[in-house]
Amino acid sequence: MNKLPFKETLSEAIQIGFKNILSLIAATLLYIVTIWIPYINIGTTLAMNALPAELAKGRVIDPFFIFDSKYRKCMGEYLILGVIEFFVIIVALCWLVVPAIVLGLSWSLAVLLFVDKGMKPLDALHTSNELTYGYKWRIFGLGFVLCCCLAIVDGIVVGLCTAADMEILGAVLNGILGLLFVPFGLGLDAVIYRNLTAEEAPKAEEPKVEVKEEIIVEEIKTEE
Repeated sequence: MNKLPFKETLSEAIQIGFKNILSLIAATLLYIVTIWIPYINIGTTLAMNALPAELAKGRVIDPFFIFDSKYRKCMGEYLILGVIEFFVIIVALCWLVVPAIVLGLSWSLAVLLFVDKGMKPLDALHTSNELTYGYKWRIFGLGFVLCCCLAIVDGIVVGLCTAADMEILGAVLNGILGLLFVPFGLGLDAVIYRNLTAEEAPKAEEPKVEVKEEIIVEEIKTEE
């Protein structure tokens, strides 16, 4: 069964983005404003990376959740996870770009599993690789199509401003649109994470037909 139907996945990602657009923009702005604060910024970075896991549960996000202390408690293991991903992907880049892309897609759910499921770094990487098996290029395609659609909208707006000799307004709108597009990317990550981690419903067992012993005995007597 295909867990990531193309049209439905994109449609739901956009719906989640619109549903949480104000709260996600507020969370992003809070993150940008506080990113320079040592210690706090590691917890907020982890919280921002974990946003899709919260969105996958259908919740409306509280922007201030990025300051929750639970994210600072596991920052040590989070840094270990980040270092492993970073250096392995850098090594993969030495063998051309494609292996690095494949690894990035393989481990794309690792941080979410680490935060949402409480997995250890290596377990999160391993589980992410298993969950994305067979879906890597579909995940890539979904992200690519979404980015292209958003880029077209941005290009039209900036192009109109440039044609009207309003380059400064175009630059401002470009930044605003970039911020507005964040919720849709997070929405896509949320749908991918939810669908790939959802357990398949067990197959219904066929009802067992019980044959009473008395009926069997009667049939044997009849045959005799």
